Amino acid sequence: MLKNPEDRRARRSRKLLKESLLELMRQKAFSEISVRDVTDAADMNRGTFYLHYSGTAELLRSLEEDLLAELQALVDAHMQETVAVGSVAPVFEPVLDFAVEHRETCAVLFASSEASGFFQSIQQLVHENGTPLVRSWFHPVDPRLTDYLLNFLAWGFIGLLAEWFEKDMALPKAELLAAAQRLADSAAAGLFFQEGREFS
Repeated sequence: MLKNPEDRRARRSRKLLKESLLELMRQKAFSEISVRDVTDAADMNRGTFYLHYSGTAELLRSLEEDLLAELQALVDAHMQETVAVGSVAPVFEPVLDFAVEHRETCAVLFASSEASGFFQSIQQLVHENGTPLVRSWFHPVDPRLTDYLLNFLAWGFIGLLAEWFEKDMALPKAELLAAAQRLADSAAAGLFFQEGREFS
């Protein structure tokens, strides 16, 4: 059965609008970007824009949500192995590969203060997926320690990625992965005082 051509056109329009917004965000602050800027860059009229989004803020949120949905699907695909081996190593590398694949998009969002909600969404994603693992592996007496650890790791990994991109990924991927895992090990061991139990 053929898909509705209207659906295909709508998806194409949304894709073009997001690509145009990203390109504009490379050139100037998000607060300076108007709907007309986006539609001009996409060679599209404003009426078409408003069929899909109420404004640039909603367009940005949609772009971030698409990226986060892909990331969550990737985590889901590797969660069973992570639980089975008692290690987050199985998900680290594919997540890093995902970040590299979407490097330009991530770099733009990381650099935009208006996109700070993206940071918070990643933090929430790490928290939701990591909480069951931390509870299973470490059995923390104080549940607040789980929050502290996962928030620390989420912001730490965002910082690592931002620095890695800023340095044009000069550090080999294997070394970055090893460093991230050592940092996670040290943080978990130090917080929960459980010697010999690795987090990676």
